[in-house]
Amino acid sequence: WKGKQKLMMVECLKKEIEACTLCLPHLAHGVRPVVQLSKRAKIAIAGQAPGRVVHETGVPFNDQSGDRLREWLGVDRDQFYNPDLFAIVPMGFCFPGSGKSGDLPPRPECRATWHDRIFQEMDQLELIIVIGAYAIDYHLGGRAYKTLTDTVKNWREFEPRHMVLPHPSPRNNIWLRRNPWFETDVLPSLRNRVHCLSS
Repeated sequence: WKGKQKLMMVECLKKEIEACTLCLPHLAHGVRPVVQLSKRAKIAIAGQAPGRVVHETGVPFNDQSGDRLREWLGVDRDQFYNPDLFAIVPMGFCFPGSGKSGDLPPRPECRATWHDRIFQEMDQLELIIVIGAYAIDYHLGGRAYKTLTDTVKNWREFEPRHMVLPHPSPRNNIWLRRNPWFETDVLPSLRNRVHCLSS
């Protein structure tokens, strides 16, 4: 009964988030919270916020960034979108809109309202894949290095609970070319861990 109750609590929490309108006054494109939760998932992907394509489709990482992320993880779309394998918990659940140099930062209301509750309920998680500065700040806090590069480079310090990745956006192609160690050192360990936890 206890296990069933916990499953129901996570499902109720997901429905609460999907009905959230806290940020409506600040979002030019309206609210469309995008989240994937399950009490069975052992892996959570903690990103930034949905982009325009994700906002339009309601499917997380349903864009070029998602294609690259799935390649990094070594999983296909069916595995990735199976909530019993992967939870997807961005720092902002709605598309924040676009600025001069890309998408705006995630709205702070999500972190303040939902994130502590989510990770308290989903205490079964064994790996949180942390993507981007806002997720690093929440999940690693003072343990993070001053730069994203140094934080990713020292990824072993955050195991086994966390793995830190750069954003898989095509905007990061230059970073990936400048840091070939990411592909040779980090990705094989990431894929192995993901395979162990999702098979």
